Amino acid sequence: MKVLLLALSCLWAFASPAWETDFDKARKLAADKHHLILLNFSGSDWCGPCIRLKTEIFDDKAFLTFADQELILLNADFPRSRKNQLSKEQQKRNDALADKYNPEGHFPYTLLLDENGKVLKTWEGFPNTTPDGFIDQVKNSAHAAGK
Repeated sequence: MKVLLLALSCLWAFASPAWETDFDKARKLAADKHHLILLNFSGSDWCGPCIRLKTEIFDDKAFLTFADQELILLNADFPRSRKNQLSKEQQKRNDALADKYNPEGHFPYTLLLDENGKVLKTWEGFPNTTPDGFIDQVKNSAHAAGK
């Protein structure tokens, strides 16, 4: 039974949409698939609301299913712990994203972007909704933008 559960969890992990870390790659994927980009600024190892957003919304099965069909997920993480430090190249990419999309340094900060990087909607802090409510907000924002 444990082996079966482990196998199923591994399959789920591989079936889940991956979070991109390169904005140019995310834009290309969004253009190719005609998807929107969900950009999330997080402090994965120090920001309580960021961790909560990941576990309560972004790791939810309904959100993952929706994201797989409609979104390119992009994460700009700013960890503080030495063991979680990013490569210099990744830190530079994240800093550039922060300069453009999050100059105030809010965490968590989530943006819905079109494939050209135009901001359609933002969420500052934890969105204070359910996964289904968050999905509805994304859909409504996309619809309002004509996507």
